[in-house]
Amino acid sequence: MSSAYSTLVEKFRQLSRLDHAMTFLQWDQLVMMPPGGNQSRAEAIAELASMRHEMLISPEIGELLQQAENQVVEAPEKRSLVEMKREWQQAVCLPASLVKAQSLAGSTCEHGWRSQRKDNDWSGFLNNFKEVAQLAREEAKLRQEVEPEKFATPYDALLDLYCTGDSSAFIQEVFTGLKAELPALLGEVLERQHASADLTGSYPIEAQKHLNEKLMSCLGFDFSAGRLDVSMHPFSTGDRGDQRITTRFRDTDFADALTSTAHETGHASYEAGLPLEWDDLPVGQARNMCIHESQSLLFEKQIFLSRPFLRFFTPAIHNLLPESKRFDADQVWRACIKVQPSFIRVEADELTYPLHVILRFEIERELINGTIEPKDIPELWNMKMQKYLGLSTEGNYRDGCLQDIHWTDGSFGYFPSYTLGAINGAQLFATIRKERPDWQDLVVKGDVGFIRDWLREKIWSKGSTMDSQQIMAAATGEGTHPRHFLAHIRARYLENSY
Repeated sequence: MSSAYSTLVEKFRQLSRLDHAMTFLQWDQLVMMPPGGNQSRAEAIAELASMRHEMLISPEIGELLQQAENQVVEAPEKRSLVEMKREWQQAVCLPASLVKAQSLAGSTCEHGWRSQRKDNDWSGFLNNFKEVAQLAREEAKLRQEVEPEKFATPYDALLDLYCTGDSSAFIQEVFTGLKAELPALLGEVLERQHASADLTGSYPIEAQKHLNEKLMSCLGFDFSAGRLDVSMHPFSTGDRGDQRITTRFRDTDFADALTSTAHETGHASYEAGLPLEWDDLPVGQARNMCIHESQSLLFEKQIFLSRPFLRFFTPAIHNLLPESKRFDADQVWRACIKVQPSFIRVEADELTYPLHVILRFEIERELINGTIEPKDIPELWNMKMQKYLGLSTEGNYRDGCLQDIHWTDGSFGYFPSYTLGAINGAQLFATIRKERPDWQDLVVKGDVGFIRDWLREKIWSKGSTMDSQQIMAAATGEGTHPRHFLAHIRARYLENSY
């Protein structure tokens, strides 16, 4: 190991320790901290974030990276160096003045959005959003200029922060495959789907918490290395040996919490299974959000919402929530997979959800590349909603272009990861089903260990030692392809096979 590379390893491990501290300060802020502590906590986290950024962009790191490139000869270390340089470049290319301006503009836009969405106030939102969009364009341009051979468009440079390695041209090709079939498939499913039961009832929160912990255990979550808590918006965070999952409960519904918990268990399982030998280094981190979402959606959509698993798990629901006994396993399954076009992305079923994401991808791509302006968004949104989902949002900004928080802080490029994750998850599970034709016989007994073992070998253990499409090709025999997701939709919703 070269001396320069050895020094870099220690530098990045120091950065990782700061990440660890911020992770749990942020978790506590969202889950446990009393409201009165918000200001001091925000200042503490900001101070740590500033320290981390200064450490990362220091001239010493740049010099060490250059020295190590000439010294490192072993393939694993070369790959590790690539990921170190990627993280360094993502930070060093932005001037502090832009980062500060973005923080202020994003904070102003997000704060105003809270009331502007409620009031259906697009014009008020637009006044703040124009600056956010302009600063995002500046960021995209700067990132593109650092690696012009890598990023074909400014939007690609932002996309790489979340969908690392998957270009906008590639994503467009994948999404085109979905758009060609999903609208007609949606019509067919709506015409043929069975009536579903209304699961609404009275379900005590404490009993639901025990039920969700039971689900996590069934899905392989290790409670000696993690925990479940409650937050306004479900999320998963943590570090090796300490995975934190949160969910939310409603006392009139038990399904929403269960699907959220299954989803976050997938995220936590991926993080817990990352390669130990690369701990605390960029190469040992999750590859990108497209792979991360594939794990959460595989746990939620492919395992938990499969017919055999719900047949296995429904007795546990009946045991802890007695009122649910009026629904059998098949009724629970049909209610959980009901398809219905809707305005709101986060409430969408797995068939219509990709159409919500494609709409956002197409709009934000053109916005960052400068072919449309912020003022054009409502008209484009309405046009695409009518085309893809048969719904009009004309004048309804609250349920249209004001519904998401992502754009308020400039998180352009994040949305595609949701649907690429769904496609990747379906493709991975299709391979598992092919390799294990007895999968339903196992899952109906609650056995998902073979799935976790396969994912650990094919996905989790890879970290960032490979690009996302290399991971997918090695695991399934090809890169991301929409036909597996479409086949899954047909099998579940038209053939009722799982």
